[in-house]
Amino acid sequence: MQFNKLNLSQELINAVECLGFAEMTEIQEKSIPLLLEGHDVIGRSNTGTGKTAAFGIPAVEQISPADSHNVSVLILCPTRELAMQACEEINKFAKFKKYVKTSAVYGGASMEKQIYALKKGANIVVGTPGRVMDHIRRRTLKLNNLKTVILDEADEMLNMGFREDIETILASVPEDRQTVLFSATMPPEILAITEKYQNNPVQIHIKSAQKTVSLVEQYYFEVAMGRKTDALKLLLLAYSPASSMVFCNTKKMVDELTEQLIQAGFRAAGLHGDMKQSQRTQVMNGFKKGASSVLVATDVAARGIDVSGIDAVFNYDIPQDNEYYIHRIGRTGRAGKAGNAYTLVSGRKQLSELRSIERYTNAEIKELPLPEKSDIIERKKNDIIAEIRDTEITPDSKAYEIVSSLIQDGISAEEIAVRLIGKKIDEEISALPEFDIPKPLKKGRKGSGAKTVKVDINIGRNQRIAPNFILGALVDATGMTGRDFGKIDIFDRHTTVEVPESESDYIIDAMNSSRINGYPVEVRLYKGSSNEKSRPVEKSSKRYNERRKQFGGGRKRNSYIADTAPERKKRMKKRH
Repeated sequence: MQFNKLNLSQELINAVECLGFAEMTEIQEKSIPLLLEGHDVIGRSNTGTGKTAAFGIPAVEQISPADSHNVSVLILCPTRELAMQACEEINKFAKFKKYVKTSAVYGGASMEKQIYALKKGANIVVGTPGRVMDHIRRRTLKLNNLKTVILDEADEMLNMGFREDIETILASVPEDRQTVLFSATMPPEILAITEKYQNNPVQIHIKSAQKTVSLVEQYYFEVAMGRKTDALKLLLLAYSPASSMVFCNTKKMVDELTEQLIQAGFRAAGLHGDMKQSQRTQVMNGFKKGASSVLVATDVAARGIDVSGIDAVFNYDIPQDNEYYIHRIGRTGRAGKAGNAYTLVSGRKQLSELRSIERYTNAEIKELPLPEKSDIIERKKNDIIAEIRDTEITPDSKAYEIVSSLIQDGISAEEIAVRLIGKKIDEEISALPEFDIPKPLKKGRKGSGAKTVKVDINIGRNQRIAPNFILGALVDATGMTGRDFGKIDIFDRHTTVEVPESESDYIIDAMNSSRINGYPVEVRLYKGSSNEKSRPVEKSSKRYNERRKQFGGGRKRNSYIADTAPERKKRMKKRH
């Protein structure tokens, strides 16, 4: 259904046409007519489905010149970013209704400026619950003439602890108002609010999460533990998205990853809740204008982001909630455009979590191999060739003068081209990480595995160390499987282990913060032989093979030691 089929004022239809909107999304088609008629509505829909227009257009339409000095519509949002974004969008709908005045109120910004904006006669107020409560207590926000209250992302507001503020606000506004609620999920707390504060609400449900992600191609890459940053760099260089978002689960990871991407030459910026509002606004404006092409963010900080044209979303960390996955990848493939989402997975646990998300979204997430460095270089060469072929030069171009001057200096045209193209290629591939895609240590026929080295661990027989303790510690600390490790030689005072050369640095770093059988360990690359007699692990031993198979299945070190201790006691009793 098209917007011009709705019973809207000509000013609003003109504003919608200026925005390039024609066909309504499902949530808009189902909710706008109901809201225009004054019904209370419960809308269940995910991010990226057009909710802001679904409630923003009716909100603007209901404002009349008589409401110029009264707050008629209050919209509550969970984050500052979402409040700012909603206010900005509503201003676009009100482009030709000059008597509609909006104001955004949220924490982390000047209270004085907000008070000044409210006194000027805002009739649509968009804000976060905490700051709205502050203004109500100060009597700078008066809601006695309120006609409509809208709760956007209601489930997220409850997750952030705003329930008491929301109920206080709803209890203090006129009872005959229209109450509208939009939420991605419907937990019991939401249902309790709807039952208490809404009057015969009409429920609208966008049935499947698949609808939100149907235009997004979803892929994942299996990456060795500790190598996700290098893998992300490879993918950014291989796919060259004009704009992309990278999601992390923690603020610390956002800061660390952003710094590493910047050091590698990427135009990256970070966004999380600990940043000052001025910093966050600056980051978002820079991303929208193209000053940065990679935005690294946490889930909560990204809830209010609505930037069109994002080419790709990368899940650096597996989201902590299945619904967050929907919100993340909904940043691309919006408004009918196709998009791509990529997830980095390390270890069986993360792969299992991704399979759970796949079942939840009812969408296929396909595995792709990480691109080889040589393939990326070849692709960059082809891009440069295509760019040169497609570039048109006018006969009076200054380039001819420069080339003629260089030829007169004794540099051939071929040499000029080689120098320029060589410089271009160097610029394109300079950020490529030294990253060998890890291969299994032993796979298929004997000798077909990756190159190996030995690491040296500073405990041995004198500390009563057994092979299963060593292998369990390696699996526990690195997240790798038992099959990734080779021969274990235990000496009196140290132990050597055969490991994949490409993973040796990571294994050493991971193990140096661990303990084995209660002993803190130091691990380093093994560089020489020892005069001590080793007690090699018998690979043909039935007991060893059984234990190694268990560790290859992902068992953790601590639980394994707990299992073996009673067995050892039983054997000692039998001997006596």
